[in-house]
Amino acid sequence: MRMRKRLSRFILAAQSVLLLTHFLLYETWTFSSSHSSSHHETVGPLWLKLVLGTLSFSFVAASLLAFRYTNAPVRAFYKAAAVWLGLLSFLFVAAVSSWTVFGLARLAGLNPNFHLIAEILFGAAFALGLYGVINSNWTRITRTTVHLANLPEAWRGRKAALISDIHLGHVRNGNFLRRMVQKILREAPDAIFIAGDLYDGTAIDAARAAQPLSQLSAPQGVYFVAGNHEQFGDDGKYLNAISAAGVRVLTNEKIEADGVQIVGVPYRNAHGSHFASILHGLRLDPHRPSILLCHAPDHPQVAEAAGISLQLSGHTHLGQFIPWSWFARRIYRQFVYGLSRIGQMQIFTSSGAGTWGPPLRLGSNPEIVLLKFE
Repeated sequence: MRMRKRLSRFILAAQSVLLLTHFLLYETWTFSSSHSSSHHETVGPLWLKLVLGTLSFSFVAASLLAFRYTNAPVRAFYKAAAVWLGLLSFLFVAAVSSWTVFGLARLAGLNPNFHLIAEILFGAAFALGLYGVINSNWTRITRTTVHLANLPEAWRGRKAALISDIHLGHVRNGNFLRRMVQKILREAPDAIFIAGDLYDGTAIDAARAAQPLSQLSAPQGVYFVAGNHEQFGDDGKYLNAISAAGVRVLTNEKIEADGVQIVGVPYRNAHGSHFASILHGLRLDPHRPSILLCHAPDHPQVAEAAGISLQLSGHTHLGQFIPWSWFARRIYRQFVYGLSRIGQMQIFTSSGAGTWGPPLRLGSNPEIVLLKFE
């Protein structure tokens, strides 16, 4: 009952924000159009009210359906609503910028054409949003070299693929995963790490979606650790599907791979003193390198204190697109993306291959990371 109340409050808050945002768009456009023609004044606002009113409820409605159903109409509705939510972020910035530019110009004694200002900024916002949709489907290979102390000679020159945040669901599906698998296999990595959020958490045939993973193979193994989207509730159906596809699911455990210790701690357990206790209980050998697969770079100081050599994470998406990327950088700072260091430990945070919510990326790129060990 308590959980249901929290969910209801969240939905109400989210819907209120969306209504206010759409109202701002309406007020901005109708104000900018008010001097253009009487036709816009009488007919335009009516259809605009209907369109924006419908769009304001689209994402919440699509999300509620997506958590229960997985048929083609629901997937199409959810994807369209998610794209609109992303475009809405850009259009909101354009609306605020329109009023800001207009206000500053008036304070300076100028009489600008508000209609023209809004048209230019809305047009630029829409174009950036469309580019973001295109960019989110262009997966790059990011290559980096990692130097680890006490690295066994057998590992020198070896490569490992890191992929995270695929978010299989109503936007990304098995075909997307199949393309990612082929990209990874073309690089012939010696090990493959999947750092959580393979699933989005919406209704899905988990086993069917994970089937392309059965094609993955690497001499030193293929490993997965659960992310927060697998662990919204019972993660059993997801982890069983991944294991059935031949991928080793790591749950608070250590694997030996040619002298390198590979450790996996799922998202739910990678917090505070519990995280530290788990790592301590694994009895890592400080004289050999260790690779920790952990979905989020939330507590790197805990992993560093436990003697981990390299942590591999995802989760941040690098904010996906502006302005959210600015918030992500503020929250995660140097750990938001790429290779960084804390004490004696290195950490690589991937921006992820998929998207959550709006399928847009601007200021971040979807990627598969290829790590070369030296």
